[in-house]
Parts: sequence; C-alpha cells; structure tokens
Amino acid sequence: MSDIPGGPMENRPVHFIWILDCSYSMSGEKIGQLNYAIREAIPEMRSVAHDNPAAQLLVRVMTFSTTAQWHTPVPVSIDDFTWQDVQVDGGTNLGAALALAARELETPPMPQRALKPVLALVSDGQPLDEWRTGLKAIDATPWGKKAVRVAIAIGQDADRGVLQEFLGNPELPVLDANSPKQLAAAIRWASTAAVKAASQPVAGGLTKAPGPAFAPPTLDDDDDDAVW
Repeated sequence: MSDIPGGPMENRPVHFIWILDCSYSMSGEKIGQLNYAIREAIPEMRSVAHDNPAAQLLVRVMTFSTTAQWHTPVPVSIDDFTWQDVQVDGGTNLGAALALAARELETPPMPQRALKPVLALVSDGQPLDEWRTGLKAIDATPWGKKAVRVAIAIGQDADRGVLQEFLGNPELPVLDANSPKQLAAAIRWASTAAVKAASQPVAGGLTKAPGPAFAPPTLDDDDDDAVW
C-alpha cells in the first residue's frame, strides 16, 4: 500500500557521486585501471538498481587535480550512463573537490524526497590544499550528513588518515587497493554494496558498524606483477 494518496510512491533518487583523484601521481597504470574498473562495474550497478525499483539511481563523476570539476555535468540515470575515461592533470586539491560536492548536497539542488546519496572518494596521494574546509562544508549540508561514504586508497602513498576522516566513522574501513585486482574488487564493492545501503528508505546515514549488507570486501594479496 502506498502512503501517498492517489497512487504508488514514485521512485526516489539515489545520487551516486564518484570523486576521483586525477593528479599526476595517478599517471600510467593507475588511471588506466581506474577507468577500466569503473567501466566494468556499470552493469553490476544497473543490476542493483533494477533490484531496488523504488530507488532511481543517478550517477555523476567529479575529478580533481589542481582544480575540481564535474566530469559528468549533470546526474545521469544508470540505465543511460556511459563511462568516459578520465585523464590526469596537476596536483591533489581534495578540498576543492569536497567544496564542489557540498554545493550539490544542499536542498535544492537535491530534492527533499531523495534517498541517501553515495559519495565514493578514490585517491592515491596526499591533499595539497585545505581539505578539511571542504569536508566541513559537506558535513554542514543536510544530505552530506546522511550520505553513505566510501573511500578507496590506491597504493602505499595514499593518505589513509585523510580518507578515514572523510568517512566520518572509525568503524568504517578505508579500502586498500594496492594492485589492479584489488582496485577492481574495491570499485565493484563500492558500486554495489553502497548503492544497496543508500537505497533503503530510512532516515540518517550509515552510522553503525558495517552489517552484512555493507561489509567490506576481502581484498586478498594476489600475483599481479604491479603492486602500487
């Protein structure tokens, strides 16, 4: 039964935002594997979306280097979303990226009846700007507080402390991706488990320890020649 007079409840949007480090340290295999991993995860994102018909999954991509910009200018339905490769350029100004994301987490532009957004941050380095200012801007927004957050650290040089602060919960893990295979597993998990968690029509964000629906993947050591 619907709680809305006159018919069934309409689909409520789930905004999934990739926040991708495209600094020069991502050059070569890292950026190539990141592009490949996200492209390959799209069919699984569609499958999860179809399993949650009350939620409308909308995807958007932001890149950051010396500046932050929207790689995907407007949110796109996962059924219509196609991956466009990102390129490296410049430094690691994470604060600019978080501030840009914060502006999209206000109401408006976010609708009042949306489900929790997903913020998926991927980085391999250390921020060069005042990143906490951007993080505070996200935390100050209604939807930033409710967001399901995922953080993926690529390689040994990634600042895991920064990524842990972004998560805002010491019981949530930063995902370590030290090889192409581990990166693919982390991206696949972020693309599916986070969407499942966000699609649940409950108030608030992910504030408790991860349960079975949001348990991190086991990223085992592998035999890849490339270890970042």
